[in-house]
Amino acid sequence: RESLRDVASYSQLVAETYAGRLDSDAGEFLGRIRSGAERMQSLLTDMVDYAAAGSGDRHPSQADMGAAVRQALLLMDSRIAERGAVVTCDPLPQVRGDFELLSKLVHHLLRNAIEYCDTPSPRVHISARQVNAEWVFSLKDNGPGIDPAFQGRLFQVFKRLHGREHPGNGLGLAFCKKAIERQGGRIWMESTPGAGSTFYFSLQPAG
Repeated sequence: RESLRDVASYSQLVAETYAGRLDSDAGEFLGRIRSGAERMQSLLTDMVDYAAAGSGDRHPSQADMGAAVRQALLLMDSRIAERGAVVTCDPLPQVRGDFELLSKLVHHLLRNAIEYCDTPSPRVHISARQVNAEWVFSLKDNGPGIDPAFQGRLFQVFKRLHGREHPGNGLGLAFCKKAIERQGGRIWMESTPGAGSTFYFSLQPAG
Protein backbone atom coordinates (compact mmCIF):
# COMPACT_ATOMS: atom_id res chain seq x y z
CA ARG A 1 0.00 0.00 0.00
CA GLU A 2 2.96 2.32 0.62
CA SER A 3 4.10 1.85 -2.99
CA LEU A 4 0.63 2.71 -4.26
CA ARG A 5 0.59 5.85 -2.14
CA ASP A 6 3.88 6.84 -3.80
CA VAL A 7 2.40 6.31 -7.27
CA ALA A 8 -0.66 8.43 -6.43
CA SER A 9 1.39 11.15 -4.71
CA TYR A 10 4.04 11.54 -7.41
CA SER A 11 1.53 11.50 -10.27
CA GLN A 12 -0.34 14.27 -8.44
CA LEU A 13 2.96 16.15 -7.96
CA VAL A 14 3.76 15.90 -11.67
CA ALA A 15 0.29 17.20 -12.56
CA GLU A 16 0.65 20.18 -10.21
CA THR A 17 4.28 20.98 -11.08
CA TYR A 18 3.72 20.94 -14.83
CA ALA A 19 0.21 22.40 -14.82
CA GLY A 20 -0.36 24.28 -18.06
CA ARG A 21 2.66 22.69 -19.75
CA LEU A 22 1.15 19.26 -20.38
CA ASP A 23 -1.14 18.52 -23.28
CA SER A 24 -4.61 17.05 -22.73
CA ASP A 25 -3.44 13.47 -23.34
CA ALA A 26 -0.76 13.70 -20.64
CA GLY A 27 -3.29 15.11 -18.17
CA GLU A 28 -5.67 12.27 -18.94
CA PHE A 29 -2.92 9.65 -18.52
CA LEU A 30 -1.92 11.07 -15.13
CA GLY A 31 -5.56 11.06 -14.06
CA ARG A 32 -5.86 7.40 -15.00
CA ILE A 33 -2.70 6.57 -13.06
CA ARG A 34 -4.09 8.24 -9.92
CA SER A 35 -7.49 6.61 -10.38
CA GLY A 36 -5.93 3.16 -10.81
CA ALA A 37 -3.73 3.60 -7.73
CA GLU A 38 -6.73 4.71 -5.65
CA ARG A 39 -8.80 1.71 -6.80
CA MET A 40 -5.96 -0.66 -5.95
CA GLN A 41 -5.54 0.94 -2.51
CA SER A 42 -9.24 0.44 -1.87
CA LEU A 43 -9.05 -3.18 -3.04
CA LEU A 44 -6.09 -3.94 -0.77
CA THR A 45 -7.83 -2.36 2.22
CA ASP A 46 -10.94 -4.46 1.63
CA MET A 47 -8.84 -7.61 1.13
CA VAL A 48 -7.06 -7.03 4.44
CA ASP A 49 -10.43 -6.58 6.18
CA TYR A 50 -11.80 -9.73 4.53
CA ALA A 51 -8.78 -11.80 5.59
CA ALA A 52 -8.87 -10.41 9.13
CA ALA A 53 -12.56 -11.33 9.49
CA GLY A 54 -11.67 -15.01 9.40
CA SER A 55 -8.28 -15.11 11.10
CA GLY A 56 -6.85 -14.77 14.57
CA ASP A 57 -8.22 -15.82 17.92
CA ARG A 58 -11.16 -13.53 18.46
CA HIS A 59 -13.01 -13.72 21.73
CA PRO A 60 -16.31 -11.89 21.28
CA SER A 61 -17.34 -9.86 24.28
CA GLN A 62 -20.11 -7.37 24.94
CA ALA A 63 -20.46 -4.88 22.08
CA ASP A 64 -22.62 -1.77 22.01
CA MET A 65 -24.30 -1.73 18.59
CA GLY A 66 -25.31 1.91 19.01
CA ALA A 67 -21.63 2.83 19.41
CA ALA A 68 -20.70 0.60 16.44
CA VAL A 69 -23.17 2.50 14.26
CA ARG A 70 -21.84 5.86 15.47
CA GLN A 71 -18.28 4.83 14.59
CA ALA A 72 -19.40 3.70 11.13
CA LEU A 73 -21.21 7.02 10.61
CA LEU A 74 -18.02 8.95 11.45
CA LEU A 75 -16.21 7.10 8.65
CA MET A 76 -19.05 7.94 6.26
CA ASP A 77 -19.52 11.54 7.39
CA SER A 78 -18.14 13.31 4.31
CA ARG A 79 -19.87 10.97 1.84
CA ILE A 80 -23.19 11.29 3.68
CA ALA A 81 -22.88 15.08 3.39
CA GLU A 82 -21.94 14.92 -0.31
CA ARG A 83 -24.95 12.78 -1.18
CA GLY A 84 -27.36 14.59 1.14
CA ALA A 85 -28.13 11.24 2.74
CA VAL A 86 -30.26 10.84 5.86
CA VAL A 87 -29.42 7.98 8.24
CA THR A 88 -31.75 7.30 11.16
CA CYS A 89 -31.33 4.74 13.89
CA ASP A 90 -33.53 3.30 16.63
CA PRO A 91 -32.01 2.55 20.06
CA LEU A 92 -29.86 -0.54 19.62
CA PRO A 93 -28.97 -3.26 22.15
CA GLN A 94 -25.77 -4.69 23.53
CA VAL A 95 -24.78 -7.94 21.81
CA ARG A 96 -22.15 -10.62 22.02
CA GLY A 97 -19.61 -9.84 19.31
CA ASP A 98 -16.40 -8.16 18.22
CA PHE A 99 -16.92 -4.40 18.26
CA GLU A 100 -14.46 -3.52 15.47
CA LEU A 101 -15.81 -6.19 13.12
CA LEU A 102 -19.38 -5.10 13.77
CA SER A 103 -18.52 -1.46 13.15
CA LYS A 104 -16.88 -2.37 9.84
CA LEU A 105 -19.89 -4.51 8.93
CA VAL A 106 -22.27 -1.57 9.49
CA HIS A 107 -19.89 0.69 7.54
CA HIS A 108 -19.96 -1.62 4.51
CA LEU A 109 -23.75 -1.91 4.58
CA LEU A 110 -24.17 1.86 4.89
CA ARG A 111 -21.68 2.52 2.11
CA ASN A 112 -23.54 0.21 -0.26
CA ALA A 113 -26.93 1.67 0.63
CA ILE A 114 -25.75 5.22 -0.06
CA GLU A 115 -23.51 4.64 -3.08
CA TYR A 116 -26.00 2.53 -5.02
CA CYS A 117 -29.01 4.73 -4.32
CA ASP A 118 -30.20 6.58 -7.43
CA THR A 119 -32.45 9.08 -5.65
CA PRO A 120 -31.27 12.63 -4.82
CA SER A 121 -31.47 11.96 -1.08
CA PRO A 122 -30.59 8.42 0.03
CA ARG A 123 -32.36 7.35 3.22
CA VAL A 124 -31.28 4.53 5.50
CA HIS A 125 -32.96 3.35 8.70
CA ILE A 126 -31.32 0.97 11.18
CA SER A 127 -33.34 -0.93 13.76
CA ALA A 128 -33.33 -4.13 15.79
CA ARG A 129 -35.88 -6.52 17.29
CA GLN A 130 -35.51 -9.55 19.49
CA VAL A 131 -36.61 -12.79 17.87
CA ASN A 132 -36.56 -15.77 20.21
CA ALA A 133 -33.02 -15.99 21.59
CA GLU A 134 -31.30 -13.57 19.20
CA TRP A 135 -31.31 -9.97 18.07
CA VAL A 136 -32.18 -9.36 14.42
CA PHE A 137 -30.86 -6.07 13.02
CA SER A 138 -32.17 -4.45 9.85
CA LEU A 139 -30.78 -1.77 7.58
CA LYS A 140 -33.45 -0.51 5.17
CA ASP A 141 -32.73 1.81 2.24
CA ASN A 142 -34.74 3.63 -0.43
CA GLY A 143 -32.53 2.54 -3.32
CA PRO A 144 -33.50 0.92 -6.61
CA GLY A 145 -33.83 -2.57 -5.14
CA ILE A 146 -32.22 -5.73 -6.48
CA ASP A 147 -33.69 -8.17 -8.97
CA PRO A 148 -34.29 -11.57 -7.31
CA ALA A 149 -32.29 -13.20 -10.12
CA PHE A 150 -29.12 -11.53 -8.80
CA GLN A 151 -29.69 -11.72 -5.06
CA GLY A 152 -28.06 -15.13 -4.67
CA ARG A 153 -24.63 -13.83 -5.72
CA LEU A 154 -24.54 -10.75 -3.49
CA PHE A 155 -22.44 -12.26 -0.70
CA GLN A 156 -19.92 -14.00 -2.98
CA VAL A 157 -16.34 -12.75 -3.29
CA PHE A 158 -15.69 -10.33 -6.18
CA LYS A 159 -19.30 -10.51 -7.41
CA ARG A 160 -20.59 -7.08 -8.42
CA LEU A 161 -23.89 -5.97 -9.89
CA HIS A 162 -22.63 -2.58 -11.11
CA GLY A 163 -19.87 -1.29 -13.35
CA ARG A 164 -17.25 1.34 -12.60
CA GLU A 165 -19.88 4.05 -12.39
CA HIS A 166 -20.09 2.98 -8.73
CA PRO A 167 -17.10 2.39 -6.40
CA GLY A 168 -16.52 -1.02 -4.88
CA ASN A 169 -14.48 -4.18 -5.24
CA GLY A 170 -17.01 -6.95 -4.74
CA LEU A 171 -15.68 -7.66 -1.25
CA GLY A 172 -17.90 -5.58 1.02
CA LEU A 173 -20.82 -7.96 1.36
CA ALA A 174 -18.50 -10.99 1.31
CA PHE A 175 -16.74 -9.45 4.31
CA CYS A 176 -20.09 -8.89 6.05
CA LYS A 177 -21.05 -12.53 5.59
CA LYS A 178 -17.70 -13.80 6.84
CA ALA A 179 -17.65 -11.43 9.81
CA ILE A 180 -21.18 -12.20 11.00
CA GLU A 181 -20.82 -15.96 10.57
CA ARG A 182 -17.57 -15.85 12.56
CA GLN A 183 -19.64 -14.58 15.46
CA GLY A 184 -22.31 -17.25 15.17
CA GLY A 185 -24.82 -15.07 13.33
CA ARG A 186 -26.27 -14.99 9.84
CA ILE A 187 -26.95 -12.33 7.23
CA TRP A 188 -29.55 -12.10 4.48
CA MET A 189 -31.50 -9.55 2.50
CA GLU A 190 -34.94 -8.87 1.07
CA SER A 191 -35.53 -6.59 -1.88
CA THR A 192 -38.08 -5.62 -4.48
CA PRO A 193 -36.94 -3.79 -7.64
CA GLY A 194 -38.02 -0.17 -7.37
CA ALA A 195 -38.86 -0.43 -3.67
CA GLY A 196 -35.48 -0.50 -1.91
CA SER A 197 -33.66 -3.23 -0.02
CA THR A 198 -33.39 -4.38 3.58
CA PHE A 199 -30.33 -6.20 4.87
CA TYR A 200 -30.72 -8.29 8.02
CA PHE A 201 -28.16 -9.84 10.34
CA SER A 202 -28.53 -11.69 13.62
CA LEU A 203 -26.41 -11.75 16.78
CA GLN A 204 -26.62 -13.25 20.22
CA PRO A 205 -27.63 -11.02 23.17
CA ALA A 206 -24.85 -9.84 25.49
CA GLY A 207 -24.28 -11.73 28.68
